[in-house]
Amino acid sequence: MSDSEKCIEIPSFFVCPISLEIMKDPVTLSTGITYDRESIEKWLSNKKNVTCPITKQVLTDIELTPNHTLRRLIQSWCTINAPFGFERFPTPRLPVSKPQILKLLQDLKTPNLQMKSLKRLKTIVLESDMNKRSVEAVGAAEYLADVITNPNSTNMTSSSSAGEFSDEAVSILYHLHMSQTGLKALLGRNGEFIEALTRTMQRTDNDESRTYAVLLLKSMMEVVEPVQVMSLKPHFFTELTRILVNQISQKTTKAAIKLLIGVCPWGRNRVKTVEAGAVPVLVDILLDNTEKRIIEMVLMLLHQLCLCADGRAELLKHGAGLAVVSKKIFRVSAVASERAVRILHSIAKFSGNASVLQEMLQLGVVGKLCFLLQVDFCGSKTSEKAREILKLHSRVWKNSSCIPYNLVSSYPS
Repeated sequence: MSDSEKCIEIPSFFVCPISLEIMKDPVTLSTGITYDRESIEKWLSNKKNVTCPITKQVLTDIELTPNHTLRRLIQSWCTINAPFGFERFPTPRLPVSKPQILKLLQDLKTPNLQMKSLKRLKTIVLESDMNKRSVEAVGAAEYLADVITNPNSTNMTSSSSAGEFSDEAVSILYHLHMSQTGLKALLGRNGEFIEALTRTMQRTDNDESRTYAVLLLKSMMEVVEPVQVMSLKPHFFTELTRILVNQISQKTTKAAIKLLIGVCPWGRNRVKTVEAGAVPVLVDILLDNTEKRIIEMVLMLLHQLCLCADGRAELLKHGAGLAVVSKKIFRVSAVASERAVRILHSIAKFSGNASVLQEMLQLGVVGKLCFLLQVDFCGSKTSEKAREILKLHSRVWKNSSCIPYNLVSSYPS
């Protein structure tokens, strides 16, 4: 605020209670309190905020009513006081209303209006967080889920049009950033919607839709019931593995890995992931990728998979499996080192036959574990894991000439 503006007393009812600035687009809540639209929408976009900021009353209706009278008063006052530095702001465009959204949903059932209406709905969703909430509130998510689940029931003129229509619906659902309640409602469709998103991941002609499908699934798995996670079909894991192979983007890769990390502990999902061919793909990512967070996540997932015999067998079968895991110790971060040691612990404890132990010795794994005991790099728990590995096979390793002389003294007795 300039010095000239400070000399003019601004009427208190022109000022937003949240931003403490002159309101450009005053709107009134059901509690009767008026705020600037941008400020109250930002407040309400945080799903934890369900009350009026001033009265603290719980909002059962989040409809924002434009206060046209107050807006005109503010605009007139700014015009009069323009010589003192107050700029008259333009009349804001009216936001979309729930009846308008419902009309669009109705138009989606008319073949020649479907794509146009869907694109308009997407524009509305991308405009503001408040629009997102309004679109979800009128039940649009359920309709969009139906479009994705049954793309051929939309009366489109061709299968390619039906595919494009479904792709737009997936994009809108992702950008809605739905509440937990909304996500749970989609999950309560007997697994049909998860199947539909899995089919979307199978698409080879639209990587953007595949990305949105993975991101939607990641959000849904954060609220899913365990019984639904345990009943995931094998092709769900196959398609996620293909996503990792294709390396669409860093964001997509991270989402797919995080999704697998979340579902692997349940039921036979570790085995399903291994059978989908994930282990060699993850090893290849470790070989090619230098992004710290991705390496940490890959090692976390590999540790999950090495908790089952099939996962360990696949890692050992890969020519670079043990080598690349051990190489990440000290090279990336303390987190990566800790996860790499956990993988080696599973291998040494459950799959440590003579050839595996010899390979670990030749790759310098034993020397690294001895060095790990000399430095405080990964914390006491990781050091304990390293000590346990070395003790477990001390008869084979302790007197080996492959261990550097300066590290032999670190070998636990």
